Amino acid sequence: MQMQRGRKRLEATRTPNPSYRITRKEEIILTRVFVTRKIPDLGIRVLREKGFEVEISDFDGVLPYEVLLQKVRNTDAILSLLTDRMDAELMDAAGPRLKVIGQFAVGFDNIDLEAARKRRIIVTNTPGVLTEATAELAVALIYAIARRIVEGDRYVRNGDFCGWGPMLFLGNNLNGKILGIIGLGRIGKAVAQRLPQMKIIYYDSLRNKKFEEELGAEYRGLNEVLATADFVSVHVPFNPQTQHLINAKRLMLMKRTAYLINTSRGPVIDEIALVDALKSGLIKGAALDVYEKEPDMAPGLNKLDNVVLVPHIGSATEEARSAMSELAAKNIIAVLSGEKPLTPILIP
Repeated sequence: MQMQRGRKRLEATRTPNPSYRITRKEEIILTRVFVTRKIPDLGIRVLREKGFEVEISDFDGVLPYEVLLQKVRNTDAILSLLTDRMDAELMDAAGPRLKVIGQFAVGFDNIDLEAARKRRIIVTNTPGVLTEATAELAVALIYAIARRIVEGDRYVRNGDFCGWGPMLFLGNNLNGKILGIIGLGRIGKAVAQRLPQMKIIYYDSLRNKKFEEELGAEYRGLNEVLATADFVSVHVPFNPQTQHLINAKRLMLMKRTAYLINTSRGPVIDEIALVDALKSGLIKGAALDVYEKEPDMAPGLNKLDNVVLVPHIGSATEEARSAMSELAAKNIIAVLSGEKPLTPILIP
């Protein structure tokens, strides 16, 4: 009887647990998660509560690739950011233990999906939880460029304000104007819903008749949206087909009174062509949260008064970033527990 109880206790210690594994020598090896940059604590707490060994990069910035290769060795999961290159070399450096790359972002063009597929590595992202924050920023940028808020703020701070004037910083109303949405995903829809005073036209690879009925929106071709809209808000993913989707030729289609807003990905717009368009008055203004060669900008862009520039803060609210952190963590936990992730990009 005593021997049976002892055998049961030994068997209990061998019960599968995603937070560790036992080698043939009975050595407990903790499941290791490497986080490539400091993120909100919620996701880190969730991982540690599961017993995972979590290492967070202590470098305040994007880890140099050579350092990243060293940090991911013998890792079961990587919690990555858009700024991290997740390619075949890195996956091989991590070794055969690597089961999942949990991206702290919606976009994932930094990850070599084919390399992940060949190595049977699951890839996840964090859609949905940042929709509201990014849509709100897009709307804020529309108001900011239309009402020249950044220009006015700078004017006051510089001590140039001498009193009210009838021609001082004239901007534009939104009421009755045409908003062109390019890319009708979650964020594109959310932006349109927040501007009911505007007439909505949109372009997407798929037509959405339900959206048209709900908002009285109209589906148009890409070039027609650009030629018709007073405000063009871009919400497409970045891929080879969308690189320089807005180029010099398409900028020429826009009204000289039109504004261009981009909260999607920088390379979607040919930034050099945009600078030329803004300088020449081809379009009236632009508001950007993302840049083609981030953090660098096309020469002269930051010298222009008719552009609002913010530092890639689309999802930068406490609520959104915490939710992204939690979702990235839960995806990793699901995979390492042998379950299906909540928001997979790739399941080989």
